[in-house]
Amino acid sequence: MDLSGANLQLDSFEELATPLFDQLYNFAHWLTQNRDEAEDLVQETYVKALKGFSSFQLGTNFRAWIYRILRNTFLTSRKGLKVTMTVPLDFDEEEDGPEAAIERDTPETLLLARSSHELLQKAIDELPVHFREILLLCEVEEMSYQEISETLAVPIGTVMSRLSRARQTLRNQLRPHPQQEAAPRIARGTNHGL
Repeated sequence: MDLSGANLQLDSFEELATPLFDQLYNFAHWLTQNRDEAEDLVQETYVKALKGFSSFQLGTNFRAWIYRILRNTFLTSRKGLKVTMTVPLDFDEEEDGPEAAIERDTPETLLLARSSHELLQKAIDELPVHFREILLLCEVEEMSYQEISETLAVPIGTVMSRLSRARQTLRNQLRPHPQQEAAPRIARGTNHGL
């Protein structure tokens, strides 16, 4: 066995894989909805990627390759097979700095923001898995259509159509429906002109 070749391969893997650790962990956490499971998933992904690194062709898209390993590992896991993935949105209220907090952080605005966040998260949770993962890879991980195509092993046209349908479905779920607006008025016990 050539140890210098093995060391070179390990160095190459480390150089490519280390910068992606946080992104892979975030993706794993969104998929599993559990910190411990996300850590295990990332660890298993790195082990599989290192073992299979000899099959990776240098000069191709390493990011898409390792994301694909993570996704496939998740899908073949106990939780992935149940397809109980949810995609929460991390909500950081202090992002705009102290000036914005003074101007807008009243109990009413915080309640409205939390309510909007919960509605959006619920709507995303209700999306089919293939729509949720497309939204996550595009909007959160900021992958190009080509990278998503390589990660999910689907044509770019499929990526674009799924993303379009996911966004449209999300819009429809978040749009108020007339029946939902009328129900609270009836429930309040108005006498309806009697």
